[in-house]
Amino acid sequence: MFGELIDRFDQIFKNLRGAGKLTEKNIKDSLKEVRRALLEADVNYKVVRDFIKHVEDEAVGEKVLKSIEPGQQIVKIVHEELVRLLGEKAVPLAPIDKTPTVYVLCGLQGSGKTTLCGKLALQAKKKNKKPLLVAADIYRPAAIKQLKILGDSIGVEVFQLADKKPPEICAQAKKYAEKNFIDLMIVDTAGRLHIDEDLMLELDKIKEKVSPDELILVADAMTGQDAVNLAEKFHQRLNLTGVALSKLDGDARGGAAISIRAVTGCPIKLASIGEKLSDLEPFHPDRMASRILGMGDIVSLVEKAQQTVDTVEAAKLEEKLRKNAFTLEDFLGQMQQIKKMGPLESIIGMIPGIGKALKGIQIDEKGMSRVEAMIQSMTLEERLNPSIIDGSRKRRIALGSGNSVQNINMLLKQFFAMQKMIKNVNKFKFKGLPKGAFPFQM
Repeated sequence: MFGELIDRFDQIFKNLRGAGKLTEKNIKDSLKEVRRALLEADVNYKVVRDFIKHVEDEAVGEKVLKSIEPGQQIVKIVHEELVRLLGEKAVPLAPIDKTPTVYVLCGLQGSGKTTLCGKLALQAKKKNKKPLLVAADIYRPAAIKQLKILGDSIGVEVFQLADKKPPEICAQAKKYAEKNFIDLMIVDTAGRLHIDEDLMLELDKIKEKVSPDELILVADAMTGQDAVNLAEKFHQRLNLTGVALSKLDGDARGGAAISIRAVTGCPIKLASIGEKLSDLEPFHPDRMASRILGMGDIVSLVEKAQQTVDTVEAAKLEEKLRKNAFTLEDFLGQMQQIKKMGPLESIIGMIPGIGKALKGIQIDEKGMSRVEAMIQSMTLEERLNPSIIDGSRKRRIALGSGNSVQNINMLLKQFFAMQKMIKNVNKFKFKGLPKGAFPFQM
């Protein structure tokens, strides 16, 4: 997401930094380009107008024109204004501190409500809370079945009632939650293909029955300006507590993310960044602004690493690297840890400067799967001691993994080169370093 917008901003600021001297004219010319880039990214035109005015008021001042790094100063002003538009500070979900805390999710059909219910339930479980999923979408075919499959996959109970209207289902679910010491009740409501009075009346009644601590609109970031109009109408009618942006991993232009907070005044609380149930993040305006301006998001990357990297295994790996005992078994384990963090393209985009450096280069996710298949086709003895892999073993591994012998040779060649590099690094990097100082450890 934001791919085109990031590229446009990068080019605009590069031209500004390359100018011998900044004047009011070239600043205003650059801001015209910024305006065009935002409009093309589907940002609401009123939001763009106010954004450009605020930036121009700050950027044309004497402080900027006479500063040592005027180009950098303008980038800073644009960044600060983007953060302001997106909400300034992250707004957390209501704490799960009573039996039950109630989250109600609403939105149009296909926006990703049911999947988000599963993601929220998984997050609650990780915090040692007891969640309950409530199937209040009785209209969409297979909606209840989809929620049941999600619940079963993470070990979370799903509450459902036959022949009852959604408000009554929610009322009964709350009573059940109170009796069974449920910490968090997550309600999956019905969507429609468009906003209609029946949908709003039903949500009004559900709200009245369960008094939700969070009433969250799930807005599909792929729908652009329509997502903003949707959020505005829902908020006017229901007084939402927050918005969750779904499908932020897609190729949407990003206008919805930038516009929703400014148009509705309703905070964006969640960002759904992938299809896995673990792909859910709190929405941080400052981090999102940094991503939009191509500055990366190293804080989110570190948080992802902390959630997925096994610290005990990392310590063992460090010890092996110190002793030059790194094997293909260890390499396989590291690949699997990286895959848990999400798509490679998403991870790389969080590293400042790397996204730009790799622009235009295709990230081969399937390549990792091929390497994984090759290593998994080896015996444990072969993984621990790859030097024993001769011609007949290579043919067997190639056949078992669906690869060619040439691919096996390439993998082994690269692995032996990596071992040699680690050995050389140990000579220079570890000499005199205390334990725990391994420079590549996450």
